[in-house]
Amino acid sequence: MFTHRLRYWFALVLSVYTYANTEFCRVYDYFQIRIDWHMAFLTILLITFGILEINRWIEPHIRRRIPHSESSLRFPTLFFLGGSIASTLFTVGVVLFMGMVLHSFSLEDNFTPLKLNLTYGWLVNLLYHLINTITYYFKEYKSSRLEAEELKRISAQAELQLVKSQINPHFLFNNLNVLAALVMKDNNEANRFIEAFSKVYRYILSHHDKELVDLRSELEFIKPYIFLLETRFADGLKIDMDIAPHHLNKHIIPASLQMLIENAIKHNVVSRQRPLHIQIHANGTSKLTVSNNLQPKESLEASTGIGLQNIIKRYELVGGGSVDIQQTAEAFLVALPLVDVHQSEQL
Repeated sequence: MFTHRLRYWFALVLSVYTYANTEFCRVYDYFQIRIDWHMAFLTILLITFGILEINRWIEPHIRRRIPHSESSLRFPTLFFLGGSIASTLFTVGVVLFMGMVLHSFSLEDNFTPLKLNLTYGWLVNLLYHLINTITYYFKEYKSSRLEAEELKRISAQAELQLVKSQINPHFLFNNLNVLAALVMKDNNEANRFIEAFSKVYRYILSHHDKELVDLRSELEFIKPYIFLLETRFADGLKIDMDIAPHHLNKHIIPASLQMLIENAIKHNVVSRQRPLHIQIHANGTSKLTVSNNLQPKESLEASTGIGLQNIIKRYELVGGGSVDIQQTAEAFLVALPLVDVHQSEQL
């Protein structure tokens, strides 16, 4: 309201409307107030515009001192109180100036005009704040609705991307090739590979629609997945894990570890001559870090970053905290928040 581009037109129409009503009801004659019509209209105009401008000046000062999380009720209440006090002082000043300075009224003669104008000033201030509050909450509602729709869209996109990233043709093709070679050479190794393969897909199909999974379950899934990768890349890939036992009951986004490992393999050289070393670490902190030595492929298509962005957005959706990403000349690191579900529920 106080920053709307049509606010001055609104104040002008309100001033004209108010003065027309005072003339229609013969207020000045009834209360025996000796004042010319143009001075009476000027008084109403000054009070109407002055209260508008005072509140416009106060609003940003109060907003800066109140956090957004507390602004739903505290801000409009304090803003109205501050505006009321300032409007009262301003109205008193205008009436005393118009009466005692311009018309040489005594303080007693000014008493009735002061009461009438204070009543008008309070009503104008209330009207402004009602319109402003309605506008404010309408914008908040509209913003929340748009945000909810956006988060819903992002969640659906993230879930779709998760499933696509887990069950993608390259993953199937590569592992089926490895399986075919194992069947030809070593049936025992092939059986182990098939068992690990089935565990990976069983986990994906049963957990892809969940918001969070406990770290214990995620690690049980990632072990057969690591076996598949180490079978495929042999000495070219080394994955180490160091997870403190007290972290196992905490929660993370399902299949996020698999996505980070897959991301590291996708963007780096993996060979016997240049082995890729991936470390999964959670010991003494509230985050699980996945890091790898940086040895980017020479010919690599531009990365869209969708995988990491989906993990970040999904953590935002569940209120699990921020994902940290660090890159140096030697290494790339992603730190995933470990969510304590019981503590979150208590909060």
